[in-house]
Amino acid sequence: MKKVALTVSVLALGLAACETQTEEAMENDMAVAGEAVDNAADEADMMADNAMDAMEGAAAEAAAETDAAAAEVEAEVEGEM
Repeated sequence: MKKVALTVSVLALGLAACETQTEEAMENDMAVAGEAVDNAADEADMMADNAMDAMEGAAAEAAAETDAAAAEVEAEVEGEM
């Protein structure tokens, strides 16, 4: 009878220890997942900023080319008069 009680006690302690480790592992996994989500959001934000910078640069370049072309046309029109 004592052996059975001892075996049950040892198994109960082992189960309790496993449960604690499982909870800690789950908390660690959640922390890692949360950090991964934060990193992905930061990277997406950075990529969006880079895309906006590139679009602004392309728009400025296109505006400069348009202004230059307009100046050429204006100079040609003035030259014909």
